[in-house]
Formats: sequence, structure tokens, C-alpha cells
Amino acid sequence: MRFFKVFLAAFLAFVAFTAICFFILLGIIGKAITPEKVTISPNSVLVLETGQSYNEQKVVNPLGALMNDESAETPGLYQVVRLIENAAGDDNIKGIYLKVNGNANGFASTEELRNAILRFRKSRKFVYAYGEVMDQNAYYLASAADKVYLNPKGGVDFTGFASQIMFLKGTLDKLEIKPEIFYCGKFKSATEPLRETQMTEANRVQTTQFLGELYGTFLKGIGATRNIDTATLHGYANENLIQEAGDALKYKLVDGLKYDDEVTAELKTKTGIKQDEKVNLVTLGKYNSGTDLSSGSGEARLALIYAEGDIIGGESERDKTIASDDYIREIRKAREDKNIKAIVFRVNSGGGSALASEVIWRELSLAKKVKPVVVSMGDYAASGGYYISCMADSIFAEPNTLTGSIGVFGVMFNMQDFFKNKVGVTFDGVKTAPYADLGSVGRPLTDAEKRFIQNSVDSTYASFKSRVVAGRKLAPAIVDSIAQGHVWSGLQAKELGLVDRIGGINEALACAAKLAKLSEYRLREFPEAKNPLSKLAKTFGGNVRMQMVKKELGANYEIYQQVKDVEQLHGDIQARMPFKYNF
Repeated sequence: MRFFKVFLAAFLAFVAFTAICFFILLGIIGKAITPEKVTISPNSVLVLETGQSYNEQKVVNPLGALMNDESAETPGLYQVVRLIENAAGDDNIKGIYLKVNGNANGFASTEELRNAILRFRKSRKFVYAYGEVMDQNAYYLASAADKVYLNPKGGVDFTGFASQIMFLKGTLDKLEIKPEIFYCGKFKSATEPLRETQMTEANRVQTTQFLGELYGTFLKGIGATRNIDTATLHGYANENLIQEAGDALKYKLVDGLKYDDEVTAELKTKTGIKQDEKVNLVTLGKYNSGTDLSSGSGEARLALIYAEGDIIGGESERDKTIASDDYIREIRKAREDKNIKAIVFRVNSGGGSALASEVIWRELSLAKKVKPVVVSMGDYAASGGYYISCMADSIFAEPNTLTGSIGVFGVMFNMQDFFKNKVGVTFDGVKTAPYADLGSVGRPLTDAEKRFIQNSVDSTYASFKSRVVAGRKLAPAIVDSIAQGHVWSGLQAKELGLVDRIGGINEALACAAKLAKLSEYRLREFPEAKNPLSKLAKTFGGNVRMQMVKKELGANYEIYQQVKDVEQLHGDIQARMPFKYNF
């Protein structure tokens, strides 16, 4: 009898505990669905952390969203641009404070942010930047401010640009892994890390060209805001004149050497509060939570479709991935929606699968037949990223976008010696036809098989060039001369006819509205944001594992990721730009 009493008591306690947890979870979910409204107080200063990386679309931390944490959502790049524009007309925001601590964003993304800050300055509100140590990409963003302050014991890196590529051929040789490589285009250097131990002359030429263009944009932007001619800035780097904080002040790269408390005191003066009061610093996350960004007006809509990351076939649950099946659905939604009058396709991709690029190109071409399609290029729109862009009615790029790279390649790995000599594994089998096991890593390709694959690569390259010829209305000979896998800056691409105009997302949207003859419109963004609950399981799965690997490897994570990327190249013809450049 006593056993049943204990059992019943334990069971009732378990039921009560489960019920309490259930209602707590319901409360958390309710807060996530209907979050508390954040109020922005008068005399606030909007804080932008330059070290924050912004994807094209917002990133939601599922756990943070459930807990109603203001930092649970990291706004997307264009969302940040719109928040800065909103702050310019917000009476509660008196200025912007740039806390300079690195810059994890690419060149073109930084250009978007910098231009938004320069437009903000036209509101006559202040922009102050302060940092202890400023690298060049961070300083470029900071130089858009009215006042740039540096810690007296800090420094500014101003030594010029360099680009470095990691080569894996020596590693593969040691492992006795033999890559069998097929490519088109003398500048198609994506396979160089697998077949060379240093840059080829063609790759050195193209990298020198576009790196010079990126550096020129960098110097021109700083020269305009700091009122220093570019030749002088060139001299600073060439002679390594900026070595200490005092040098940065002497050569007018900064306006003063101050500690954090001194900058805070100046912010108090600018906002009109007493020195014994606290400055109301509003983080971007808090401002995002307390601001309702207008989606526009009117019945007509413009679709803004974000395409960021590697291009792959099929479907994908990963962020920053352009999966062909997923994007067919998104583009088709925009095409078939009669209220959507034009499409802006935002591309930030170094490419990927050539077949997946063709599939997405086809769907965009169908959309173009019924409504205008405008492309806005981000940090990269190269190789497959250019493939899915070239059919647009108009293409916009930032001056420091990397684009072009019109070329393809294929890689097969012969791992016979690796398995036999390193791990003692051998292969044998039977087949019903001579080429039934084509693509096996357990044996080398025959000469006939090599011809088959090269023919396929040549055919894909010809198709890629034909899409560019038709989309850009250029002569085949011209396209052939500027293709060859050559990577171009946005400025170079405009001169060559690969893009139409220099500008960002705002300019692309204005162009799309003009082509659709719209004086007003609402914005609809694709892909639509996923519910935080649907992302929760993934957070505890692959993302957690990735974070653990990142933490363990630290700065070496990029090397690990590059080796992992090599595994995905086997057998699939790629329209992909060279391996990641480290600038």
C-alpha cells in the first residue's frame, strides 16, 4: 500500500512539473510571437559596432528570440541601411557613435554601410567614431564620420592591400591524392591551389588588376572624407608613415587622441546632457526592436530576393546557401504574384554548381518575360554568381564588388595510392559497361574518360558564354575576350559592359520601380524569414557542432573549411570563382 502512495505522489509531482514547464514554455513562445515594444528615449545616440558582420538577410538566434532578447536578431545589411536612414529623421536620435573594433564585412557591404552613414550626415546630425586599434577595412568605415578619435596608445593600420591564397598541392602530394583537373579559361584559377604551389602568371596579373581597383576605391573614399589627396595617401602606405597613434593624428587620418571616457564626455556635450548623467546609447539591436520600418505604400509591390552563399543543386536547410530548388520556388512566387510588378535579385555569391546556376538562370529568365528583373551585386557576384545575374534588365554593382570569373572547371580525385599506401585499403569489383564506375576515387581516369569530362566542361563553358552574350547584348568575340575566368572589380566590369551602373540596393530598387512605372510601392522580401521555433533543432545540431569546431581551431578554421570545400568539388562541374582570397 505504501508503494502505491509513493508512486502516486511521484506521478502527481511529475504531472505538476510537466504542466508548469508547459505553461512557462507557452509564456516564452507568447513573448517571442508578441515581443514587448522597445521605446527609444529622447537624446539617444545610435551605436554601430563596426566589428559586427551582416548577412544579406537578418539572422535570428532561436533561443534569444524565445527569451525576447533584443540581441536575438542581427539585422540584414539592407535592414541596417534602412535603420540608419530612419535614424536620420528620428527626433529621438541625435547622432551615431561608431565603436570601431575590426570589420568583418566585405568590401561592397562596407561600401553600402559607409554610404548610408554619409547620407545620415546630411541630416546635420553628428557621427563620431572611436577605436583603440583600427585595421584598414574598419578605418575605411570610420572615415565616414565627422570626427574620428583614436586611443592615445592605439594605432591605425595603413600599409596597403595584399592578397594571399593558400595552396594545397603539397599536402595532396604528401597524401598521394592526385586531383585530375579540367577547366576552361586561362584565368580560371579556382583549381590552382590543387595543381600549383604558387600563383600562375595569369592569376597574378588579374589579382594585381582587381586589387589595385579595390585599393583605389579605398583611397578615393578616404581622401574625399578626410580631405587628403590620394597621392598623399599612397605615400603614407608606401613609406609606412602611420606607425603610432601620434602619426595618425599628425597625418590627419584622425581628429584627436582620446580615451573612451573623454569621447563619452564629448557625446554628453553633443546631446546636451550633464556630465554627471549617463549617455543614452542605443544599440542597433535595440533600435531595430523599437523601430517599425515602413515597407512602403500602395498596392503594387517590388520583390527583393536575397541570394547569398554557395550555389548548389536541390534543397538546403543551411543559411547562406543558394539551393536551386528553393530558389525556383521563391522566384516563381514573385513571378506569379500579380501584385509584384518587378524583381530585384540581390546576389552575393562566388558561385558553385554550374547546373544549379543554369536552373536558377532559367527561372529568372521566365520572370523577366513578364516583369522587370534588376540585379544588385554584393561583395561577390562571380562565376556562378554572375551566371545567375547576366540575364537581368539592369545590373548594379559597387565599385569594389568582385564579379565576372566567367569560366568553369571540374575536379576528380584519384585516391588509389592514398588508400593503398596510407591506410592499406584496395578496391576491386565488376561492371556491366566500360564506364560504369566513372568517377570512382579508387582508380585513375582513362584517357577516354578524361576526354568525356573535358568535353562536358567545354560545353558548359560555351553555354555560360552564350548566356552572357544574350543577356548583355555583347558580341561573342568580346565576351570570349573578357571571360576566360577573369575576375573583375565592379568598376572594371562597368567599363567592360558586364554591369550597367555603380550603386547599391537603394539604386537597384529605384531602377526597378522606374522600369515598372511605379511612383510608390511596398517591399516584399524573399526568402521569407523562418520561424525561430523551426530553427531551434538545427541550432542544437549542426550549428552547435560548427561553433565547437570554430572555437577549437580559432584562426585555423578557414584552413579547415577550405579543405572541407575541396571534398565537395569531386565530380560536379563548377562555375565558381577562385578559392577565397585573404585580403
